[in-house]
Amino acid sequence: MSAPFYNFSAKNTLGEDIAMSDFEGKTILVVNTATKCGLTPQFHGLEELYQKYKDKGLVIIGFPCNQFASQEPVENKNMVSTCQINYGVTFPLTQKVNVNGSDAHPIFKFLKKELPGTLINAIKWNFTKFLIDKNGNPVKRFAPNTEPQKIEDDILKIL
Repeated sequence: MSAPFYNFSAKNTLGEDIAMSDFEGKTILVVNTATKCGLTPQFHGLEELYQKYKDKGLVIIGFPCNQFASQEPVENKNMVSTCQINYGVTFPLTQKVNVNGSDAHPIFKFLKKELPGTLINAIKWNFTKFLIDKNGNPVKRFAPNTEPQKIEDDILKIL
């Protein structure tokens, strides 16, 4: 039986389905992103990790979110080009989602339940990261200010 994570899907910026089951057997890093945030330069580090380990089975999926100080004002169709031009991003991005509240994307409802935050389960800010192993099990949650290179060892342990 496959892990619950693989039952989810999301829409890419063109509105096409991305089935999480397509990533079965891969190590996945789910990140809520924003293009106008003080932490936005983390796109560089995320892309470095992606380039370094994608051939070994790492997938990074960016879920843009506008719930934190409206720091993702760019429309879905422009987000990809903004991320590519400014940060060289080549990993997949979804359409904008909510990560908190009753209309939070089901993936984030699941991840927050599986990996509760410190003090509260809610996502506190942009660039909260969730590491999921090859079997679809969420294994670790990282705070927004955790730089991508600081999680490289955790990624290597489960690649």
